[in-house]
Amino acid sequence: MIRDITIGQYYPVKSPIHDIDARVKLIITFLFILTLFFVNTFLGYVFVILCLSAVIRASKVPLKFMLRGIKGIMIIILFTAFINVFMTRGEHILFEWKIFTVTIEGILIAVKMCIRIVLLVIGSSVLTLTTTPIQLTDGIEYILRPFKKIGVPAHEIAMMMTIALRFIPTLLDETDKIMKAQQARGADFDSGNLIQRAKSLIPILVPLFISSFRRADELAMAMEARCYHGDENRTRMNVMVLKSSDYKALMVLALYCVAIIALRIASVLPFVW
Repeated sequence: MIRDITIGQYYPVKSPIHDIDARVKLIITFLFILTLFFVNTFLGYVFVILCLSAVIRASKVPLKFMLRGIKGIMIIILFTAFINVFMTRGEHILFEWKIFTVTIEGILIAVKMCIRIVLLVIGSSVLTLTTTPIQLTDGIEYILRPFKKIGVPAHEIAMMMTIALRFIPTLLDETDKIMKAQQARGADFDSGNLIQRAKSLIPILVPLFISSFRRADELAMAMEARCYHGDENRTRMNVMVLKSSDYKALMVLALYCVAIIALRIASVLPFVW
């Protein structure tokens, strides 16, 4: 399951989505996440799924590779479904026992919430899978540049966010190695109750934290050895310039947002479920 997490990884391949400017992809991802909370009908979710499927197909990233990231959040999805099914009140009651009540409204909300979480994870994965860490850093810094006038350290924030995303796969690989090493010494992470399983994670967390601090120290020393001083007198080898494909992507994004708003308005009509 550790290797199934895809957020933070980059999939090197030549595709139209990879060629889009990082700033444009950041804006698209941000608005995509907002629209997920704006959609409230199954017809809207079908439209979002179709659009996201077209983007994934254009990115040339295998769909199986995208869906692998869902396994890592399966517990969150199941917990969300449980809370919404048993804790949502409604008029059409299907089952009731003590404080637990199952209603049709609760089931519908649970399905919508689970779909929303899955789409959010896959949509965020498209950004990191099709954008290199350097491009992501430059894109975030460019978007935050106007806030530098009020003292916001745009470059430092972009660098920290990119480093955090970059080291997610590294830490996952390190966790997998530590778990295999502990299992080879007789450790058992699957048996016992919840408290026993939590205690069994201590032999993993301690060396993982030590390894993380060591990597952070090595990275800091490497950056200092290369005379890194943040954004001070910094130039870029590749200047970010919007191309015609970027403007086309923004036009498609505008049409997508208009369609989402139209579906939201149409949701008040009785024939939209």
